Amino acid sequence: MNKYTYQFISACPANGEHIVYLLDIVSEHMIHVEKIKTACALHRIGYHESIADSLADTFKDCLQVLSANHHGVQIETIRGDL
Repeated sequence: MNKYTYQFISACPANGEHIVYLLDIVSEHMIHVEKIKTACALHRIGYHESIADSLADTFKDCLQVLSANHHGVQIETIRGDL
């Protein structure tokens, strides 16, 4: 089992504020770091749940947890399974 954790920033479409995201991916297979960084970099702006859905499409056959604090509200989305 492999666990990958990556932090990235995306702007909130509602007000432009920067949101710091923490992405955890658990996978039975190897994922190249560059693929994780590139997939996250594509999300310069977006809603949390939409970003999670897009990343889940990129990283199939994985368990993914995306968390962030949005203006005082902690959001955690869980996508996929092993």
